[in-house]
Amino acid sequence: MQPVLADSVRLTDEGVLILDRREFPFERNWVLCRTAEEVAQAIEDMVTQSSGPYFAVLYGMVLKARTLEHLPFDQARAELANTAAALENTRRTNNALRKATKIVLDAVDAGQDVAHALKGAEEGDRRYRARSQALGEHTATLLPQQATVLTHCWADLYLTETVRAAQQQGKQLRFFCTETRPYLQGARLTAETLVEMGVDTTLITDGMGAAVLQSGEIDALVTAADRVTMDGHVVNKVGTLGLAVAAHAFGVPFHALVQAPDRQAPTARDVPIEHRDGAEVLQVLGRPSATPRVKGLYPAFDVTPPQFVTDVVTDRGVFGAGELDRYYEGEQR
Repeated sequence: MQPVLADSVRLTDEGVLILDRREFPFERNWVLCRTAEEVAQAIEDMVTQSSGPYFAVLYGMVLKARTLEHLPFDQARAELANTAAALENTRRTNNALRKATKIVLDAVDAGQDVAHALKGAEEGDRRYRARSQALGEHTATLLPQQATVLTHCWADLYLTETVRAAQQQGKQLRFFCTETRPYLQGARLTAETLVEMGVDTTLITDGMGAAVLQSGEIDALVTAADRVTMDGHVVNKVGTLGLAVAAHAFGVPFHALVQAPDRQAPTARDVPIEHRDGAEVLQVLGRPSATPRVKGLYPAFDVTPPQFVTDVVTDRGVFGAGELDRYYEGEQR
C-alpha cells in the first residue's frame, strides 16, 4: 500500500501542490504555490516537513525557471541562483535543500538553458527516492525478526522504505512513536502512516521516551537525521538527543538514517541550528496550551554526539559514527 504522504508534493501547470501536513490526517488539504516565493513561504510556515521541503524546492526551482525562459541565459541563470539561495535559507539546518538546488542548477548549466530545470528536478526526485529505498533496505537488515522500534518525529521516505523492506524480508515490526511537540509530526504523520502500512503502532508523549527505553521492550531507536557531520554528530528534530542518551544508558542501539554524511560539515560547529518563534510551543494545533504571560523557547533541532550513536545508515550501507569518511572512499572531492 502506498502511504498518502509518500506523494505529498506535485508539480502541475498551475504551480506546486503541497499537502498541508499541519492539518493531516484530520483534513487532507493541498496548498497551491504559484511561485517559488510562495513555495519558500510554505516551507517556512511548516506546510511540509522532513523530506517534503526537498521536493518542494526541486519544483519551486522549476516554477522560477518557467518565468525566466525569455531572458538571456546568463541573466536567467543568475536569477535562478538567487532563488536557490532563498529556498535553501528556509530550513538551513537540513542540507537536503542545498542538494535539491544544486541538482537543478547543474542540469541548467549542462544544457545552458533554464528550461532544463525540469530535467534536473525530475532527476533529483528519482535519485532521492532510489537512495531512500536503498537506505531502508540497509536499515531493515539491522532489525531483529520480531522488532519493536522507537522512533521520533517524522522520517518520511526513510521510514516507509524501512518498513517496506522489513515486510519484504518477512519481519514483523512494532513501533512506538513520540508525539513530537509542538507540531505533533509523530502523532499525526508517523503514526498514521505506520497504521496505513499495517504496522502495530503505539503513541507516547515526548516525556515517556526514557521510561519506554528502560522497560526493555525496545529493540532499537531509529530516527532520521536532518544532517550528519563528518565526525559523527547527528542533527535531528529536537528531542532526539534525550532519546539517544537514554537508549545508550539502557543498552538500546540507536540507528540514525541519512542518505549521506555532509562533507561541508566536518563538525557540529558547521551546522546552523534553526530557532523558531518560541510562541509556537505555547500552542498545539492552533489552540493555546499555556498562558500567554510566559515565554517559549523552540530550538527546532538538537545535536547528538557520536558516543551516543550506534551507527549511521546511508544509501551505501551502515557506518560507525567514527568511520564516515569511508562513505566517500574512491570519490574525488
